[in-house]
Amino acid sequence: MFEQFIRERQYLKNVTPRTVEWYRESLRWLPCESPTQQQLTETVVRMRESGRSAAGCNAAVRAINSYLHWASGLDSGLDRKCGAGCGHPRIRQLQEPKVILPTFSDVQVKRIVTMKPKSELARRRHLLVLFLLDTGCRISEALGLRVRDVDFDNLLVTLDGKGRKQRVVPFSFALRKVMFRYVTDQRRTPERLLLATRSETELSRNNMLREVKTLCRALGFTPPARTLHAFRHTFAVNYLRRGGSVFHLQKVLGHSSLEMTRRYANLVTTDLQAVHEKISLLSKG
Repeated sequence: MFEQFIRERQYLKNVTPRTVEWYRESLRWLPCESPTQQQLTETVVRMRESGRSAAGCNAAVRAINSYLHWASGLDSGLDRKCGAGCGHPRIRQLQEPKVILPTFSDVQVKRIVTMKPKSELARRRHLLVLFLLDTGCRISEALGLRVRDVDFDNLLVTLDGKGRKQRVVPFSFALRKVMFRYVTDQRRTPERLLLATRSETELSRNNMLREVKTLCRALGFTPPARTLHAFRHTFAVNYLRRGGSVFHLQKVLGHSSLEMTRRYANLVTTDLQAVHEKISLLSKG
């Protein structure tokens, strides 16, 4: 039943290979194809005992609940979403701690932007971090980008987001100069990846994470937690800080719900402190 569920999602729902792998990894936690509510509870306990965070557990829970809904037959041909009316067993989402998402400081961003890469590999790495900072895209979107997806004339790039959803986002003239020079010097034709290995294959996320962390240390600072995603957080915070709307940010980031985008509005306590200083009754005198 597991494989049947995955095949239907792959060929009828047209999910991405990455989503297929997510389903497979998540369903491996289940003890059987038709678990009881008690077995589902024990599944979550085993996840936690293995060291998984609440967020990591919830990622697997979403896939498992999707399978349980499908196995109940309630979404057969109806595309009925799982909800309060469903009587099949399911796992409740764990409460996740509300943590401040990691970002790069203004000083760190300046060091990254103004550095002068010399080698070919250093230029590739520098272009990657500039692209992440300037567009707010996910690392997977940047690594899968092809030259033909970049509109140098109109300063727009077409990104392939989650769930095969494409979106068009703008980029700055400063990034255009770096990208155009790189594409020209490397003789990258439209069908090629913008950033690729020597054998013209897609760069590994883990390898680029290692390279970016090395870059941060070379520039004199410790890389923030969730280093590659921190570029996206930094973009979002500065977008809002400089007057951008949450609604426009949602479109740029490719979020399906506004709630996810709103998390970025509470990231920087220094901004809150600055506002409080202006409105505090004690500061009037």
